[in-house]
Amino acid sequence: MLNPRTHSSEHPDSYYTSSRTYHQTYPTLHASIEADICVIGGGFSGVNTALELVERGFKVVLLEAYRIGWGASGRNGGQLIRGLGHSAEQFHNALGQAGVQAIEQMGLEAVDLVKQRIDQYNIQCDLKMGFCDLAHKPRDMADLERQKAWLESVGYKHKTQFLGPDQMHEVVGSDNYIGGLIDMGSGHVHPLNLVLGEAEAAATLGVQIFEQSKVLDIVYGERQTIHTSSGQVSADRLVICGNAYVAGLDSHLESQVLPAGSYLIATEPLTDAQWQRVLPQDMAVCDQRVALDYYRLSADRRLLFGGLCNYSGRDPASILAALKPHMDKVFPYLNEVKIDYQWGGMIGIGANRMPQIGRLRPNVYYAQAYAGHGINATHLAAHVIAEHIAQESERITLFEKIHHLRFPGGRQFRAPLLAAGMLYHRAKDLF
Repeated sequence: MLNPRTHSSEHPDSYYTSSRTYHQTYPTLHASIEADICVIGGGFSGVNTALELVERGFKVVLLEAYRIGWGASGRNGGQLIRGLGHSAEQFHNALGQAGVQAIEQMGLEAVDLVKQRIDQYNIQCDLKMGFCDLAHKPRDMADLERQKAWLESVGYKHKTQFLGPDQMHEVVGSDNYIGGLIDMGSGHVHPLNLVLGEAEAAATLGVQIFEQSKVLDIVYGERQTIHTSSGQVSADRLVICGNAYVAGLDSHLESQVLPAGSYLIATEPLTDAQWQRVLPQDMAVCDQRVALDYYRLSADRRLLFGGLCNYSGRDPASILAALKPHMDKVFPYLNEVKIDYQWGGMIGIGANRMPQIGRLRPNVYYAQAYAGHGINATHLAAHVIAEHIAQESERITLFEKIHHLRFPGGRQFRAPLLAAGMLYHRAKDLF
């Protein structure tokens, strides 16, 4: 079942849409045009790839099927968290120790890239630093202790603080957690305003952006020809940034990424007493479970509460009915607070939970599958691709050494297979 709150050709009726600062729209492509580089996808990956490339002097065209930030980039929880995926160490045999360390360092660099972008173009997106990982069980605490030790070992420049049970109410007004790890180098933003502000910067520098211009066919060759319903682009290079919505663009990329639903609700503005009890330091937080809760305050002091990662391919009939019991469990004293918004969408998940960044052929690049670290990982992917196109670095080859499994069985069977696997990991969370 596709919920109209999550599937239409316009931005969903979300808190982000209602509080957007940037209102620029872009035309539909109705011509045959040429460019040095065509980018498919108007989310963080596509917009930032276009912006990085136009900064380097390339003639760039960006095609978006619906609206800039229409997908996960404009719907997510707004959490800007260090790291790229679920442990680069698992790829030690392919990368070597130096490669593992380089990937891990890029996970820290990625947050800085976002902050630099915001500062460079004065993007109004409510950036607020401060994040806390939450622990439900002793093994979560052990994992957080390992994270802190690693950050200290690599000279992490931001403050971190390990919290015990008696300190948790300094960060979150809930009795559900036994500890946590504060990271002042991570934080939260208004994601739709961020991607819209970046698109505006790209357009100002000369990127030709076309919305409501869904790509119907790609003809690969020495030059790529990208067809929409009413136009086409011919370009020396192509960058595909469809992520969870890559279906129909390239069968290989589609087979390596699974769309998974993630959903949010937003309360009415909380009173001073309420928000200072809920999140007294205005940090973004999330727990360590597979089916995690993540939440934060908006600039106008609403609680934005997300979760329900869903691999079935079907939206809940009511996002509110499905998600509010989770919020009530964490914050029972907010039970009577009004919910003003409910929305969701698809994020891209890869089997190994590491971003997929590389080339399909020498002049065709791609980036997808961010698995919950999308804001920073997308910016890093764009930077790495632009570096390679401009012959500034070969860092993309590290990501190309990572093997990504293809989900078997075609579109119809990928989701049930992964859903079955996730049941196992969710069961482990119970113990």
